[in-house]
Amino acid sequence: MKSPSLCRFVLVAFAALFLVHTLNAQGTHLWTQSRIEDFEKGTPQGVSIGSSGYLREGPGLTDILTTPSTFVWSVAVDKNGTPYLGTGSPATVLRAGTQKDSKPFTLFESRDVSVQVVRIDPDGSLYAATVPGGKVYKLNPRATAKQDEASAKVIFDAAKADGATTELKSTRESKSHYIWDMTFDAAGKLYIAVGGPGAIYRIDPANPDAKPELFFKSDEQHIRALAWDAKGNLIAGSDGSGLVYRISPQGKGYVLFEAPRREITSVAVAANGTIFAASVGDKSRNPLPPLAVQGVGSVTFTIVQPGSLQAANASTSTPEGTEIYALAPDQAPRKIWSSKDDIVYALAAQSSGLLAISGNRGHIFRIQQNGDYADIAHVEAQQGLSLAEDRGNSVLIGTGNTGKLYSLGKSETHEYASDVLDAGAFARFGRIEVDPDSANYEILTRTGNVEQPQRGRGDWGWSDWQPVKDNAIQSPSGRFLQWKAVLHTGGKLSGVGVNYLPVNAAPEIDDLVVVPGARLNPQTSNPTQQQTVNINFPSANQSMVIPVDTGSTSSPLPAVKDRTAVTVRWAAHDENGDDLVYSLYLRGDGEHDWHLLKDDIADKAYSFDAALIPDGGYRVKVVASDSPSHSPGEALSGAKESERFEIDTTPPVVSDLHAELALAKCAQAPCPAPVHVTFDAEDAASPISQAEYALDAGTWQYIDPVGKLSDSKREHYDIEIPANALEGKTGEHLLTVRVYDRHDNIGVAKTVFGSSGTK
Repeated sequence: MKSPSLCRFVLVAFAALFLVHTLNAQGTHLWTQSRIEDFEKGTPQGVSIGSSGYLREGPGLTDILTTPSTFVWSVAVDKNGTPYLGTGSPATVLRAGTQKDSKPFTLFESRDVSVQVVRIDPDGSLYAATVPGGKVYKLNPRATAKQDEASAKVIFDAAKADGATTELKSTRESKSHYIWDMTFDAAGKLYIAVGGPGAIYRIDPANPDAKPELFFKSDEQHIRALAWDAKGNLIAGSDGSGLVYRISPQGKGYVLFEAPRREITSVAVAANGTIFAASVGDKSRNPLPPLAVQGVGSVTFTIVQPGSLQAANASTSTPEGTEIYALAPDQAPRKIWSSKDDIVYALAAQSSGLLAISGNRGHIFRIQQNGDYADIAHVEAQQGLSLAEDRGNSVLIGTGNTGKLYSLGKSETHEYASDVLDAGAFARFGRIEVDPDSANYEILTRTGNVEQPQRGRGDWGWSDWQPVKDNAIQSPSGRFLQWKAVLHTGGKLSGVGVNYLPVNAAPEIDDLVVVPGARLNPQTSNPTQQQTVNINFPSANQSMVIPVDTGSTSSPLPAVKDRTAVTVRWAAHDENGDDLVYSLYLRGDGEHDWHLLKDDIADKAYSFDAALIPDGGYRVKVVASDSPSHSPGEALSGAKESERFEIDTTPPVVSDLHAELALAKCAQAPCPAPVHVTFDAEDAASPISQAEYALDAGTWQYIDPVGKLSDSKREHYDIEIPANALEGKTGEHLLTVRVYDRHDNIGVAKTVFGSSGTK
């Protein structure tokens, strides 16, 4: 298959810095995948994903069996290739087959929480270590009946071992004891790494009278991992300070490296003598709190586990993921790999590179000493926890959440299915662009209108896979697209781009609010003296808050009170992400045509002068157009009408204002007399809302109309001002009346009346 548009692709590749690269909201879009972070979101099958952003032929992953347990903590393989699994929740030792869907046989079951380690000695005997009981059992791997704690032989008990601390012995009934790893030396002696506190014990299983001896004592909390170098030295990793020890055959330890992380989860030694160590956990933080686990028989154990194991139990990540260091002979330690998302639980040094099994994404990596690496397989479980190399070229892998056994080996299939592209709307798909360095591959595509193909249901909603022809996608239009690469012998694929054009959808006005008496962006020399209000959509609250258009319609935009202005605010969106422009129209009661107020509005709020429009009832219409993002004649629009609102800028009229002294109410002369006041108030557009009077330029006093209720465009007022309001005052008096309509327009009138005199 030839690569299309090579020059164009090279230019695009420089711009393809993200998973989805959109040239513009309008026009043709380009979806690119060219980095390992892009490709890891897909599904490889016999394909490795290189750190430099390429797909190559890789090993295949076969699902052998699913256990009844949650975790497969350890895997061991005998000389015949039979795998044995140490599991947790429940704690068992299973004898498994190597064929897909083979049924396991339960060799051993414990009341402990987990069988943490299983190992096979040179003679073929099987050993299983439990947590938190801290015991090692010797089992018959060929047994046909299930063994338990009563029938299996205990060869090691951490609470009773010679050399154990006084504290360890005195608290054997309540303290949890941990066995994290076991290994045999060339002479067949078994070395047992323990925690609480960290130490290594040695025992000769071939000698029935042998007792465990304390081989190495550490100040660390746990000894987590063991491996051998070519000179017969034991390599050990700790939890607490993240130390890597080299321990001589005489038990003398030497710290080769202190990692920046607190826990060494696994160590491995390459043929050239390089030691690899995986480290996790933040030293600046306290270790995770104890984990309470209920075992068989309703016995609750408190397990103070290393962070990586608690992370597996809780299905969470340890801080900052994992770092892997290479300790080459006569060289300074060097970090060769790190990940913030993956916790490495097991390492194996192979001729093809360092194999790293990880969680909590279930990825398997192959890492080179120069720092290059490849994501070579994904297990369908949260954690890859353990591994063992079988007699052939495959590796058996145990997982957690759920507890499965996989075989990683040669694959006849080399296919990769990409992540799913969401075009955001119904789209047409054009040409595929491929990095010119790619070779020996075939690309197929399929499209659909549901987000993910439904497995086991005929992939309804999706088309069949169709090969790309002359670099053009043959799949029908749709919202979603997925591509698949098939790699042939020597195949390599690096960088894939998909051209697509979303079918234009009309923009939509989602909400619209009109607020008379408010103005946006007022110009004033003294803004602190303005009376501000807030305007919002009715769905948010009933106060006057206009949200600012900053991509969100929830943040309020302050406005100022201005009875001569009307403010319109709207929310709109476009499924294609097109740029929008708006037009604002006005129509009065009884009218049929819409009158343009303003076009080419870029914002989603607009204020206009109400004083230029006659009083009355009106509606506004906002029209959104995607014309800035489309060729002339291809633009679409959407509109929304407001609810009816009123414009009223004319003040009410006060008429027939009369004020006179009610002298008839004086019983004798001289006496102060009350003031009898009458007047009418009328507004052409809206009801009268309230009235006030002021006597001799004094304080304004609220008054009710006749009948008390102010709800009409014309109201009559008949009031009496108490006589004591004029006490001590003689001569003429000034009475001022002001009346408000519902839009805060004010009508004012005044009159003068004489002194109270005497009767």
